[in-house]
Amino acid sequence: MASRDKVGCPTATLPLDRLLASLATNAEQLGKRWEIAVRDRRARAAERRVEADAAPPVQLHTPLFYATCALGGVLSTGLTHLAVTPLDLVKCNMQVDPSKYRDISSGFGVLLQEQGLGGFFKGWMATLVGYSSQGACKFGFYEYFKKCYSDIAGPENADRLKTAIYLAASASAEVIADLALCPMEAVKVRIQTQPGFARCLTDGLPKLVRSEGAFGLYKGIVPLWGRQIPYTMMKFACFETIVEMVYKHAVPKPKDQCSKPLQLAVSFAGGYIAGVLCAAISHPADNLVSFLNNAKGATVADAITTIGLWGLFTRGLPLRIIMVGTLTGAQWATYDAFKVFVGLPTTGGVSSSCHAATTLHRVDHEKQN
Repeated sequence: MASRDKVGCPTATLPLDRLLASLATNAEQLGKRWEIAVRDRRARAAERRVEADAAPPVQLHTPLFYATCALGGVLSTGLTHLAVTPLDLVKCNMQVDPSKYRDISSGFGVLLQEQGLGGFFKGWMATLVGYSSQGACKFGFYEYFKKCYSDIAGPENADRLKTAIYLAASASAEVIADLALCPMEAVKVRIQTQPGFARCLTDGLPKLVRSEGAFGLYKGIVPLWGRQIPYTMMKFACFETIVEMVYKHAVPKPKDQCSKPLQLAVSFAGGYIAGVLCAAISHPADNLVSFLNNAKGATVADAITTIGLWGLFTRGLPLRIIMVGTLTGAQWATYDAFKVFVGLPTTGGVSSSCHAATTLHRVDHEKQN
């Protein structure tokens, strides 16, 4: 019986060896495939991380981009105007009462003697609220309208018409921004030029509304537009042009190869030069705004008769040039510093932003199709 089992029964050793060898081969192949899959997955994840690091945190020309620019406008415009409140205070009083505030030095002396150091910041709250609101609208809507008008012009014409686009976009943005500024400007001028009118915005605004009604807050809107729209058109168009010329002719390397401190220095210099030109162009309207907001029931004709044409162009001009030049330079530097902080490029440069906007629009259109 034992002999039959040894001779007649097939041995099970060979099939088992083959089975084990086949299982080992399959396991080895499965391991290699798994290794390749894991390696590919890690490579794709690394590529996605590189793309995410390369992409800006805020995509251009999106609602988040415009909101970010508006926030940068709040910081740049509100804080800088607050910082120069003493200069603005002396300037307004020189425009309203030139016999008492004859020049810059005597203006500071009179204010210090009559009101002390605290008097130099009268109207600070109206200044902060008003110009913060204006800055949000000005910078946010400027970027929005620049994109819209660039798209209307088309990629073939946007670069050629870039100066006209800068002017149109800034004017459109300023019309909206002044609607936010005008009530605060009216209260600010009253607080700064009429002793005893009010302590700050919280009691000055209700008092002005009770005295002249809600429409009294917008009595100076037309002169304000006359002052701010030319100012803003010059501020943005000159800045963009000056910065582009600096990167083309004064800086020895392309903008994207320049350090961030150098780019911010260019922003300040371009802003300061643009601010000096802004001050000269918008100064007559600035005198009108100060006069109308200070005198109850006054008209533009009354202001021209009282101040005179020469006075409209010259009264308080040196101080305003100093103030607006410094202010505009600081605004552009602050605005671009905030953009750098959130991962956006600084404003202006050799690569036209109008051309970039239309290029992005064309790429998006091609993707949709």
